[in-house]
Amino acid sequence: MFTSIAGRSVVVTGATRGIGKGIAQVFAGAGARVLITGRDEEAAKGTVAELSAGGGEASYVLGDVSRRGDCARIAATAAERLGGIDVLCANAGIFPEASLEDVTESDLDQVFGVNLKGTILSVQACLPALVASGRGRVILTSSITGPITGFPGWTHYGASKAGQLGFMRTAAIELAPRRVTVNAVLPGNIVTEGLAGMGEDYAAGMTAAIPMGRLGTVDEIGYAALFLATDEAAYITGQTIVVDGGQVLPESPEAMAAAEPDSA
Repeated sequence: MFTSIAGRSVVVTGATRGIGKGIAQVFAGAGARVLITGRDEEAAKGTVAELSAGGGEASYVLGDVSRRGDCARIAATAAERLGGIDVLCANAGIFPEASLEDVTESDLDQVFGVNLKGTILSVQACLPALVASGRGRVILTSSITGPITGFPGWTHYGASKAGQLGFMRTAAIELAPRRVTVNAVLPGNIVTEGLAGMGEDYAAGMTAAIPMGRLGTVDEIGYAALFLATDEAAYITGQTIVVDGGQVLPESPEAMAAAEPDSA
């Protein structure tokens, strides 16, 4: 149904685990040549081994997206190994929990540095190659938390994710004349190592709030990103796709209860 992206060059930041790893798996499975980034070498090696075992073409480069020099090195590595960059999935993100009254300046610097500054620096570094591609795609991993919803303990995280969308809209305008699109995927609660670390009660509570009755998978985020990378999505830019099983739709718990099938 869609034009194949086999052979295209894809960079996925923060892809050693979680959603980034899922995105990388989907692109590798579609025949793309994938370069993943992260800060944990053992995790990076493991992810590359998994992608390669599944028949994908993948390699890694270590880097911290909050540092301009690391982003430049990531882009240079992609140019050297892949011959260019057709798709940048700016996925790297962190979500340390802290209440508003306890958030420190260090917390702010860390979260904004990776989630927001890191997104901007990654796009800047990869931009020449994306323009040279003639069909460049930038796909941000944002979140429903911040742009649409809020959750106690994540004021800094939510602000960084909302900030990504402010960046996206103006970047999309600036880059459209150069045939580079900029879009974002907004995941809801997805089964990852990070979510598992938040405990069973959190996962159960979130599941109960989702109309689809389950948590999402990393592959489901990956397929949304894959669509935005296709030739068929060339006229879509500055837009968001929410992938959350309908989580943001109910206006109250009563709405969920009213939607349950009659048990009588």
